[in-house]
Amino acid sequence: MKLVLAIIQPDRLEAVHQSLIDAEIFRVSVSRCTGHGQQSDHDLYRGQEVTPDLIPKVRLEIAVNDDFVEPAVKAIMAGARHNGGEIGDGKIFVLPMDDCIRIRTGERGGEAV
Repeated sequence: MKLVLAIIQPDRLEAVHQSLIDAEIFRVSVSRCTGHGQQSDHDLYRGQEVTPDLIPKVRLEIAVNDDFVEPAVKAIMAGARHNGGEIGDGKIFVLPMDDCIRIRTGERGGEAV
């Protein structure tokens, strides 16, 4: 089992969600977050160009069995990448997941995912 964690642009959420559905991955947790990577976002404030410290992002967390890791990664990449890829498209992290427990039934491991 793995935990696929992705940080993407907010405007790409719908495209990523549809790509995941097309890959038959339906269980996903989504949260809003802020961060800053290589991209820069410049705003004008009272005529002065200001670079904000943190930029709005979306964080996806998807617990998958080993067979679904590559389909999940490919789906996220397909939905999150802007035309040809741009700085700021996001990052995907694949983390080992030791256990998963369904609270309602007590199931553990891959069955609980």
